Amino acid sequence: MEKKMEWWKQTSIYQIYPWSFQDSDGDGIGDLKGILGRLDQIRELGVETIWFSPFYRSPGEDFGYDISDYTAIDPRFGTMEDCDKLIKEIHKRKMRVVLDMVMNHTSDKHPWFLESRSSKENPKRDFYIWKKGNGQKPNNWISMVGTSGWNYDKTTDEYYYSNFLSFQPDLNYRNPKVKKAMFGVLDFWLKKGVDGFRLDIFNSIYKDESFKNNPFSFRYFPTPDNHDEAFFQKKTYNLNLPESFQFAKEVRKHISKYKQNPFLIGEVSGSDKVLKSFLGEKSDGLNLVFQFELIHFDYHAKFFKELLEKNEKEFFAPHTPTYVLGNHDQRRYIDRLGGDIRKAKVLSAFQFLARGIPVVYYGDEIGRKEGRISNFLGKDPIAKMNRFVPLFLSNLLGIYINRDNCRLPMLWDTVENAGFSKGRPWLSVGAFKSSDTVSGQKKEENSLWNHYKSLFHLRKGSEVLKAGSVRTKSSSFSDLLCFERFLGDKVITVYLNFGETEGKEPVIKGSKLLYQFGDAMVKGETIHLPSHSGLVFEHKLQKKMSI
Repeated sequence: MEKKMEWWKQTSIYQIYPWSFQDSDGDGIGDLKGILGRLDQIRELGVETIWFSPFYRSPGEDFGYDISDYTAIDPRFGTMEDCDKLIKEIHKRKMRVVLDMVMNHTSDKHPWFLESRSSKENPKRDFYIWKKGNGQKPNNWISMVGTSGWNYDKTTDEYYYSNFLSFQPDLNYRNPKVKKAMFGVLDFWLKKGVDGFRLDIFNSIYKDESFKNNPFSFRYFPTPDNHDEAFFQKKTYNLNLPESFQFAKEVRKHISKYKQNPFLIGEVSGSDKVLKSFLGEKSDGLNLVFQFELIHFDYHAKFFKELLEKNEKEFFAPHTPTYVLGNHDQRRYIDRLGGDIRKAKVLSAFQFLARGIPVVYYGDEIGRKEGRISNFLGKDPIAKMNRFVPLFLSNLLGIYINRDNCRLPMLWDTVENAGFSKGRPWLSVGAFKSSDTVSGQKKEENSLWNHYKSLFHLRKGSEVLKAGSVRTKSSSFSDLLCFERFLGDKVITVYLNFGETEGKEPVIKGSKLLYQFGDAMVKGETIHLPSHSGLVFEHKLQKKMSI
């Protein structure tokens, strides 16, 4: 173990989607003052690091991920003074701040792009990727949403490239001026004291400079952890280029001069080999990458055992795995469990007790459910593109078209609009009861919120859980996952029952019970684990453990 492990290798992360967290002024849209008013409740939960989806100035066509000014606060969310106060108050509560940084593209309303498209001679022309098509699109590259990445602009009779939506033109990082400008943006926020950045679709930063056609693939639907092959195309030349791996090192080196020891966590996709390439051969690239296997989990002990063992093989120290159950682009995990709170407790316990960084999406701690907004009525631009696809069909095919449904307002209490806003919410709150809300669950000892609180605090207060190694153990029945975390002479043993029948295990001599849930208990010398329950013990090694 390292003598002093970096803070970001031990933290827990809570994602806030500002549009939907808390509205303070009654306009139906969440804002920074609203978040400020909820900080004590976030701290009470035990959160260590807050990741904010974008609140920069934006037309809002992709709800903040289309940025028109990286160093201004969108008036929907407040002012720069509000932001400065929010950062200060978060730090005052001993939590850290991570901002979403969209380096790949801007809004087509950004002043850089307005200049770039005005003429071929404009100094900002090469800030973006332009190609003449000669009557057809420059090549066959498909964007990450399944459309052609090339967008015709009649002003100069050329195409600009966008690897996401058409109103989000990609920046050209082969132009040193672009790199300098974006490093300046990072500097702006780091000087304000932010503790790191979540880098949006970072694997899209560089594209092949020869603009070769991508090869054919038989695969159509992408998955959260793999966009490399999708829409009948292997994205050899517009995703995961070696230059992007190198750029990760450049960004890491650039931010390393700041005293807060900031970190980078990248939204990337691909094989484990690709993910590790973004981390760097000498761990000198991105500090962390999102790993999305947990998003399409198979709720069986075997799946989680294999995931633990795979991560220990592929992402052993000094690498740190991440465990993500959801985000602003994915179906709510509670719906993937059929609404079963018992299973949600087991799943979240795995997320917090495994070696790695747990990333929690706002509302997951109360089992916030999916909305039922049809694709036809969706505000999400991807839903609008697919408005005639019935919601049930997209769910049946396993493709997530309408992201509005995972972005519904937070459920705080039973007053108007669940305490989110005194005005009409930008998205419907939907039906709910007291037991669905934060205030209702706080009062219920065995609620999901209190379970999350226990997990946050258990992990936060344990050096073994934050910094210890991990290994799986054999168990007496197939539905039981058992693993150990160990550091020095201290061992924490975790038992999680993913099955419907009760399991029993002998108590480890000299062990101390740290946490239990789901009616699990100890009777004499035997551990009793009813269906979907868990127990956590701590003990000291009698002799040195061989790793």
